[in-house]
Amino acid sequence: MSAPIHPETRIGHVHLKVADLDRAIGFYAGVLGFEVQQRYGTGAAFLSAGGYHHHIGLNTWESRGGKPPARGTTGLYHTAFLYPDRASLADALRRLVAAGWPLEGASDHGVSEAIYLSDPDGNGVELYRDRPEADWPRNADGSLAMVTAPLDLEKLLGEAP
Repeated sequence: MSAPIHPETRIGHVHLKVADLDRAIGFYAGVLGFEVQQRYGTGAAFLSAGGYHHHIGLNTWESRGGKPPARGTTGLYHTAFLYPDRASLADALRRLVAAGWPLEGASDHGVSEAIYLSDPDGNGVELYRDRPEADWPRNADGSLAMVTAPLDLEKLLGEAP
């Protein structure tokens, strides 16, 4: 077995094929609040949080006017966006509610709290925050005891700034 990957390795960005660039920007910037860092002609855009070069790349190079993949096919299950704290996740929920964006689920996993939805192209999106590691549920042997319990969205909304 080879050596494990370096523990500080992270996913740097996601690049999504979309059918309509302006519609996708409307969701990721207009609803979720990411900032457009650069447009690359009429076929691509790069968005981020906090001025980073990009967390999300969007392009129509091979997908302009395309349809989402059919159910039962392989592909990206979802992109997960990690929020720094519960208030920030609550603000994301507030934005979704204000936009009338449909949610597909919301779960408390013990280690994290997550909201699930799809973008305009049918790409799965998870918005979540981690609990402090000291608060993670553990089994008697010390292993993680993750769960999938309902997340109280009304209570979460009450914490939006």
